[in-house]
Amino acid sequence: MADEATRRVVSEIPVLKTNAGPRDRELWVQRLKEEYQSLIRYVENNKNADNDWFRLESNKEGTRWFGKCWYIHDLLKYEFDIEFDIPVTYPTTAPEIAVPELDGKTAKMYRGGKICLTDHFKPLWARNVPKFGLAHLMALGLGPWLAVEIPDLIQKGVIQHKEKCNQ
Repeated sequence: MADEATRRVVSEIPVLKTNAGPRDRELWVQRLKEEYQSLIRYVENNKNADNDWFRLESNKEGTRWFGKCWYIHDLLKYEFDIEFDIPVTYPTTAPEIAVPELDGKTAKMYRGGKICLTDHFKPLWARNVPKFGLAHLMALGLGPWLAVEIPDLIQKGVIQHKEKCNQ
């Protein structure tokens, strides 16, 4: 179960109401508006809490998302590209986030750099359809994954800070 701080953060993310995916044309436009509103609120809340850690944007149709996320470890910023597609069965099926440059560097990842969210996140998502959206995916999926995996990968020497690589 999530800790109290996580529950508080998630409780401040607006829940979505429209149960629609990319195939639902008119309703998808409404769902995308809700997604953007929820993401904007989540990013604003993170900035206010001095916890800004990602940027996302999408293609015109809102079916392909990409951006950057970062993790601060020992006062060094580790930055990664992220990408995901909205499944045709969205929101019933959660998107699979990929961090391509970490592909093959951890066991908690599938081919193509898709992070493993199966055990912990996907059952939670399934219980909260259609209320959960992309902001929840970031807060309860990618965020915790980064918090566990990045320090471990740094400690094992699998990834290094860019400045250390240039020395």
